[in-house]
Amino acid sequence: MARCSPPLLRRFFCCAANSASTTAAAGPKKKNIVFLGSPQVAASVLDTLLDASSSPDSAFQVAAVVTQPPAAQNRGRKLLPSAVAQLALDRGFPGDLIFTPERSGEESFLSDLKEVRPELCITAAYGNILPQRFLDIPPCGTVNIHPSLLPLYRGAAPVQRALQDGVAETGVSLAYTVRALDAGPVIACERFSVDDCIKAPELLAILFNIGSKLLLDELPSVLDGSAKQKAKPQDDSKVTLAPKMNSDESWLTFDEGARLLHNKDGQEPAQNCNS
Repeated sequence: MARCSPPLLRRFFCCAANSASTTAAAGPKKKNIVFLGSPQVAASVLDTLLDASSSPDSAFQVAAVVTQPPAAQNRGRKLLPSAVAQLALDRGFPGDLIFTPERSGEESFLSDLKEVRPELCITAAYGNILPQRFLDIPPCGTVNIHPSLLPLYRGAAPVQRALQDGVAETGVSLAYTVRALDAGPVIACERFSVDDCIKAPELLAILFNIGSKLLLDELPSVLDGSAKQKAKPQDDSKVTLAPKMNSDESWLTFDEGARLLHNKDGQEPAQNCNS
């Protein structure tokens, strides 16, 4: 995994800042966005952002990527980067700007993040709770893509829990991140009808694809600050929770009803969606 010690990172950013100052006259300066995510569905969001940022008339650039540290995978238990880190590297993103803190409240990480000078942070299934010291850094705030119609299914497993409940409709929400779990004002949402036979991984991928497009539509208003004016507070009286699935819940007991068994079978292990 390409991750450097804080001193080297600081030297890199210093050089990047000097380079930026010499080219500022070439055109309008793009606003820095930092993306946070870990699994494959988050990698698809990053891919969309990188494509959009490469446009000459784009108002933003992806200045850094934050993801979970490398983890032991497969039979060999070899340490491998997260799907987001691998996508970033495959796209030629500078390894120096891929941060993999164990915890998002680490002082060294927060120091490096400040040096990036992000205008906005975007999260998609990052898998780490963000402290207030993090949330205070980007002036435009932190925005999360959450695969449910908030305030429904706040938590780590919104798609699995929705399928468990046999919902006919779900969706994806774009919301500001606050200290309370998935409780920030909602900027926009889009509904999606649930096919009776869809599985959790497929539905998760669909919702994050919709969320990526929703994010691009709303980014101009987020970056100019007008999204904060139109964002709607969530109705706490309608909150439902979607805690992480545990292994015991994957068992099928055939003295249960057919509909319940069908709904449980549709869950399948999928990525958790904590910010």
